[in-house]
Amino acid sequence: MSSVLDCSGPFAHRNPRLYVYFTTLYNARAYYPVLAIFFTDLGLTLERFVFLNLMWALAIFALEVPSGAMADTIGRKKLLVFASCIMVVEMLILLIAPKNGGALLFALCILNRVLSGASEAAASGADEAIAYDALPEEGREDAWDGVMSAAMRWRSVGFFITMILGGLLYDTAWLAPVGLHIPPEVSHRLPIAVVFVQAIACVFITLRLDETPYSHADLGQRCRSAFRLTLKTAKMAFTTRNIAVIIVGGLLIDSVARNFATITSEYYRLIQIPEWSFGLLGALSGAIGFFVPSLARYLNVRFSPLGVLGIAAGVTILSLSLLAPAWPWFGLLPAMSLMTMLGLVGFTVSRHLHASADSSQRATLLSVRGLAFNLGYGSFSLAFSMLLAAMRKTAGDDAFRAALLWQLPFVAVMIATFFIWARLTKPREIASAD
Repeated sequence: MSSVLDCSGPFAHRNPRLYVYFTTLYNARAYYPVLAIFFTDLGLTLERFVFLNLMWALAIFALEVPSGAMADTIGRKKLLVFASCIMVVEMLILLIAPKNGGALLFALCILNRVLSGASEAAASGADEAIAYDALPEEGREDAWDGVMSAAMRWRSVGFFITMILGGLLYDTAWLAPVGLHIPPEVSHRLPIAVVFVQAIACVFITLRLDETPYSHADLGQRCRSAFRLTLKTAKMAFTTRNIAVIIVGGLLIDSVARNFATITSEYYRLIQIPEWSFGLLGALSGAIGFFVPSLARYLNVRFSPLGVLGIAAGVTILSLSLLAPAWPWFGLLPAMSLMTMLGLVGFTVSRHLHASADSSQRATLLSVRGLAFNLGYGSFSLAFSMLLAAMRKTAGDDAFRAALLWQLPFVAVMIATFFIWARLTKPREIASAD
């Protein structure tokens, strides 16, 4: 981590250094440990909250790949500045959203999710690409492993700090013994206010980035080039066996783990964890994530990409089976284990896609990955929302626990089917893109 601060190694170049700062502030958000209960305490049902994740995914679907192609044709820096500005607006919406505001509240929450998806789409791919292409070509792959490892560790530290801060700010009951009382209607917005400040910092960071080479054709040519690049890259991604396996396998595991990550605060309530400790648990998860890059690098050197995904899939299914009983306190172990898979899968997929991409289409390929992952996440969130609604009719107040149980066989069959397909499909059976 010190190499980032002393500007040594790959961080002698400005863009990789600023990329680490940006990805830390952009991703380590103080409201994450209370995400689900923030929206439900505002007045939404859990089903509506999970439905909002679908709105987020639809925004990704519409903008992810086009934004990546535009980054490769009009400039990565412009897309990142745009993403940071949208982040400012989405946080402002949550700061002013009325509690128990009925249709207005739901509409504002949908707008927040759509803007969040648009911001994520603009940043996805462009951030890694602008850092990767700033590295010298000689030894670039090893240097990028170093950049990714440093970024993951910085994000872990960022999560450690913001998770503690977010949980303590949301539930200020711990201040009562010293005679301080902050009304819930104020304390519940404090984590959002922290992220609002982070968003402003992201704007200033992205403005300092050095632009990497891109097409300087006129607007019409840029649009046509972006469209052609999108189609070509999408075709290449899903007709080249090695890339398709990485993307599809990664999204299956990521969608399950990420859906659970968005509802962890509700799960913590279910297993009788006090709310003030949610941030501490998020910080613990971030501390565990600090060691994931070393593990991920070892596994990716020791095993094939499919082998690493197999390990991640096994841990995912085991974690889900231990989550379903919702044992008080013990349920924390499988919850932490499942969320750790996000880092392992993300490292594996990014490492192998970078090795497969040409510079001219790097951001676009990464955006194809982002599109696939977010569609998988949105689809799984929709399915989980429908499952919750169905369980509400049969299990009543125990619907959440029942939904956790019933998702297990579905996930197991889905992942098993993928690995059967991956093993039976030979590289020669899928033609490479032109």
